[in-house]
Amino acid sequence: MMAATAFHHAVGTIQSHGGHGGSGSRNMLGRFSERRVCKGVEVSLFRSGIRGSAGWRLGVVSASSSHSSVADPVPLSSSSNSNNSPKKSNETALILIRHGESLWNEKNLFTGCVDVPLTKKGVEEAIEAGKRISNIPVDMIYTSSLIRAQMTAMLAMTQHRRKKVPIIMHNESEQAKTWSQIYSEETRKQSIPVIASWRLNERMYGELQGLNKQETADKFGKEQVHEWRRSYDTPPPNGESLEMCAERAVAYFKEHIEPQLISGKHVMIAAHGNSLRSIIMYLDKLTSQEVISLELSTGIPMLYIFKEGKFIRRGSPVGPSEAGVYAYTRSLALYRQKLDEMLH
Repeated sequence: MMAATAFHHAVGTIQSHGGHGGSGSRNMLGRFSERRVCKGVEVSLFRSGIRGSAGWRLGVVSASSSHSSVADPVPLSSSSNSNNSPKKSNETALILIRHGESLWNEKNLFTGCVDVPLTKKGVEEAIEAGKRISNIPVDMIYTSSLIRAQMTAMLAMTQHRRKKVPIIMHNESEQAKTWSQIYSEETRKQSIPVIASWRLNERMYGELQGLNKQETADKFGKEQVHEWRRSYDTPPPNGESLEMCAERAVAYFKEHIEPQLISGKHVMIAAHGNSLRSIIMYLDKLTSQEVISLELSTGIPMLYIFKEGKFIRRGSPVGPSEAGVYAYTRSLALYRQKLDEMLH
């Protein structure tokens, strides 16, 4: 049996220079940005939320009102009474994955919201990421509307030992919902809903999109390009700053994803460098100065544990063949033991 003492503090791929702040991220949301840049098709599910003194409370994420829904809805509390609150799990897993290398990453071009697929290396990175999380439970997958993030999520799940099938939820129209219904309850149970939203997209780089990064630095100067890329509140021409990206990404996380974790669902997010940096800023309570030095490698998963209303970073899983690497907590160790018993 997996020993709980096999506690693995993986370094992972996040390097944050400086200590963690206490309140910087709490003040960054403010009014939700009305600029729907690079919107594309909103494939996320219906939302509902209550804005109170404690922030966003519970949202509803439901694929359909019919029996064919893959995603189970999170009930919305009708009052603040704890007796009406949804049942909370003791602990849930949150996996964050930045997409693998894209064709424009390879060419050193600014990509932003241009919908570019993965390279062969990016495909391999996604598959390797899947191997690293193959023993961690996944009930829901959230991704952006961009193909490189969706490819990463799908390829990663081909490696999961539970062998459930990820299925993209289509709720952009009534016809899309009707045509994508599942009529087998057993098949539905063996599926994982994948919910895509433009609000998890990479930040929009405006007039830099498609330009070569080195040529842009030569033209405008390294300092100016560095400010566009790494400052918190300075956007490139007609583009988004990291602050603007954070407004939409963190609001979506609090409104749609956090309620799933509260309800006991294990969640994976496959997205982009800046949308994930924004979410990590919220999870780790980083200040705007700390988040600009945060770096994420492509195709490397980062594991968080959500417990008692707090997010605890556990680093990056090492691999499925190394004993004890998933024993971050007792429940994850027991989950792996159950997989071993099912598959052997």
